Amino acid sequence: MAFDADATLTQHETRADAAAPAAPAPGTPHPSAPIPVQGPGVGNDVRVTLGEGGPPVFPLVLGGGEFGWNVDLESSHDILDTYVELGGNMVHSSDGYAGGRSEHIIGQWLHSRGLRDDVVLADRIGANPDNPGLGPVNLVRAVEASLTRLRTDRIDVLYLDAVADSTTALEDTLATAEWLVEAGKVRIVGAAGYTAAQLVEARIFASAGYPRITVLDVPYNVLRRHEFDADLKLVAGAQGMAVTPSHALEHGFLSGRHRTKGRSGFSVRGAQLAANINRRGSRTLRALDAVGAELGVPDAAVAVAWLLAQKQVVAPIVNAFAPHHVEEMVQGVGVQLNRAQLAEIARAAQ
Repeated sequence: MAFDADATLTQHETRADAAAPAAPAPGTPHPSAPIPVQGPGVGNDVRVTLGEGGPPVFPLVLGGGEFGWNVDLESSHDILDTYVELGGNMVHSSDGYAGGRSEHIIGQWLHSRGLRDDVVLADRIGANPDNPGLGPVNLVRAVEASLTRLRTDRIDVLYLDAVADSTTALEDTLATAEWLVEAGKVRIVGAAGYTAAQLVEARIFASAGYPRITVLDVPYNVLRRHEFDADLKLVAGAQGMAVTPSHALEHGFLSGRHRTKGRSGFSVRGAQLAANINRRGSRTLRALDAVGAELGVPDAAVAVAWLLAQKQVVAPIVNAFAPHHVEEMVQGVGVQLNRAQLAEIARAAQ
């Protein structure tokens, strides 16, 4: 019997090839690589009601105050994407932010991602120079212009900006808001910059059929308590308003990143930060540092958690310069501060 060396070698090679694992296709992840997270984020199940009859929202609102000003379009979209991936569902802008560019950026993002029905869209109206104030004509024109920039047919929460207009009669403004609600252009009405007396007056008008103001935006944080810890807080509580504090991190100071005036510069933001770089501000940051170290979270998360621990606060409005800022602040939603920690922070901020 003849011996065929080539045939035998071929058989051995075939058996060896069959025993060896197949080479992974190009681009295939290594078997030991982390398994990617599938489905919605954990934060998608965290929701609170935004005032009486309001929609369910994530207890942290992403503000668009930096979009179009200090943050460009692409970076803004990255920030918005990160917020939604972490479970956020309420975005806030204003017709006065960067002359309307913030609204344009958010509108483009909503349209390109197809998320309009999944996001609660809040807009503060009254500060755009083209249609300033809250008079009937300008208010309607301003809302229409904002709808165009936002690329939508409705605003879920319309904040009436009394800071931009202190002369228009409240009844005229609410009558216009009533028409906007009936026309389907606005879902619920909120207020920004109104005094306690004006909110009482608005409630009286609501009993006569005008839209009820159910959401209140007021500058509020651990360093800025005097604007809300008075009659305004009492009235908001009596009327069951959902408070969505703006300036939750005091222009970024409470994130702990800015501790010396040398780093703050001479810009508008630098001046805002420099106003808190003093003994009181330093004491407050040290208190946030201590609590953050104890809980294993950044200062920004502690500042957000402090706000959420305050009665009537439903969802602070926060601005971000980068996606990792959003990741830091969202951690505050899951932090429960105890009485000793709350007292320590409040005492340092006195």
